[in-house]
Amino acid sequence: MIPPEEALARVFALVQPLGTESLPLEHAAGRVLREAVCAQRDQPPFAASAMDGYGVPADAQAGADLRLIGEAAAGHAFSGTVATGEAVRIFTGAPIPSGVGRVVLQEDVTTNESWVTLPGKLDHATHIRPRGVDFTQGDIVTAPRRLSAVALALLASMNCPNVTVSRRPDVAIIATGDELVMPGGTPRADQIIASNAFAIKALAEAEGARARILPIASDTETSLRAVFELAAGADMIVTIGGASVGDHDLVGPVADMLGAKRSFYKIALRPGKPLMAGTLGQSLLLGLPGNPVSSIVCAHLFMRPALRAMQGLGEWPLPTATAALACDLPANGPRTHYMRATLGPGPTIAPVRNQDSSLLTVLAGADALLVHPAGEGPRKAGEPMRYIML
Repeated sequence: MIPPEEALARVFALVQPLGTESLPLEHAAGRVLREAVCAQRDQPPFAASAMDGYGVPADAQAGADLRLIGEAAAGHAFSGTVATGEAVRIFTGAPIPSGVGRVVLQEDVTTNESWVTLPGKLDHATHIRPRGVDFTQGDIVTAPRRLSAVALALLASMNCPNVTVSRRPDVAIIATGDELVMPGGTPRADQIIASNAFAIKALAEAEGARARILPIASDTETSLRAVFELAAGADMIVTIGGASVGDHDLVGPVADMLGAKRSFYKIALRPGKPLMAGTLGQSLLLGLPGNPVSSIVCAHLFMRPALRAMQGLGEWPLPTATAALACDLPANGPRTHYMRATLGPGPTIAPVRNQDSSLLTVLAGADALLVHPAGEGPRKAGEPMRYIML
């Protein structure tokens, strides 16, 4: 068995970044930017009022009476010049007229139709946003990066209507086993409902992939071959179950018959020892364990980073954070244990009592995976431990 870190490195060695496509901003949410974007203008493109109030010359004195000569609003600039003894009504976002050196807040003045009287004391702040205070023409948004809602707003304000992004990975998901029936079916007394594929699909799509659940493959060579054929052309094929060494575990042998090249099989990991990775044609092949928790944990640890690497985000494991143990932890065995855990104030972290790899209810109630390294001795409450957010 190889350690999880080596297994992930071998998975990355099988990954090639996908090609790119150009998209309008409105369709680019969550996609990975692959080419840097250059701002086409300053933001704001003019000095602008930060408040509703009155634009007055810089030499205006506290308590002065100023003659109102016009109005400036967002999208409606005042075209004249404001001289000493004059003022303009101005609204938030409006361009600052020539001659204006400060904006006095509307609630601080007294007015009539033609005059405005300034307060007895003026703010230190001018309430004017300088031209280009956010960004200037030529500023760069670097790539690669995932395009969040705020990133899309930034690119739009830079007057960039289109972006070059990674193609979405195509992920084919194959659940295997005679014991499985899809939700809504009628299972026999010796069957269970297939569940893992739905979690794997959701995790893949959250990373920007286009995922599809293929028909369940029964434990026969013929069925597995047929479903593998349906997966042909996918960027990643994810199998669930059937990857161990029992008489009914046929994923590995059938994949080998179809020309798969294995990189590794079995890793020093809890939960998820029977993990397989390799290639099948041009597809990355990940063989996940069948136990629900093992399958989902391995998808977090290996599938998600692989999908990020495919989209050009680099070869990185999932980020970890640190929290203090809320309880004592006994020594660990020879496999790194990713323990289901809950986070508390501080933050503190507490592993759940039952770490059985079949218990979806436990995983569903967990906040994090507590990383307990292989061979590590006992740890005391209060000691820092790394974890991965779920």
